[in-house]
Amino acid sequence: MRNRLCLITLLAAISVLGAPPEPGFVSLFDGETLSGWQSPAKPQDRYVVKDGLLTAPPGTGGNLITAKQYANFVFRFEYRIEPGGNSGIGIRYPGTGDSAYVGMEIQILDDTHERYKGMLHSEQHTGSIYDVVPARTRFQKPAGEWNEEEILADGNHIRVTLNGVVITDFDLSLVKEPEVLKKHPGLRRPAGYIGILGHRSRAEFRNIRIRELP
Repeated sequence: MRNRLCLITLLAAISVLGAPPEPGFVSLFDGETLSGWQSPAKPQDRYVVKDGLLTAPPGTGGNLITAKQYANFVFRFEYRIEPGGNSGIGIRYPGTGDSAYVGMEIQILDDTHERYKGMLHSEQHTGSIYDVVPARTRFQKPAGEWNEEEILADGNHIRVTLNGVVITDFDLSLVKEPEVLKKHPGLRRPAGYIGILGHRSRAEFRNIRIRELP
């Protein structure tokens, strides 16, 4: 009976926090606090932890970034957004400035919502390296449902996998246009912080973990 109760407790915890990290991965979110994260503003004013989820409430914005910088890594997490929601993941962010330019932003957007109809460039859809590299579309689940995403950054190689499908796979060294590199100096950054980028929409995250690469 005791073992059965322990199993029930473990399954209940997994249902809230997500599956435990895979071998080689380190959890970046304990499901209870913002430990390991930092923000230029007070993080509790913009992000909350409730029911095992890291949440950007509606109307909030700003960046919540890791305490540590990363160069090459595999970053995995789950997210869900509200209808019409807009968020993103910053990688190789130096800590100041607009992360979509001085670092890179991997877009998260309810891009099939009516509010964006006829407004989006190809490089603005979910999974795109924002404003630079377009992602394959229509692999994101409907707003309100959980998505699983993996971002691989290995030198110049950036790959985004959404719900088991590779939607972006690009060699940054192929970007040679001076005007693009001037606008996006972060494309040449070797390392930086990973961040959750709030855009005044409700977005929830869980099961956040990372594996560093050599």
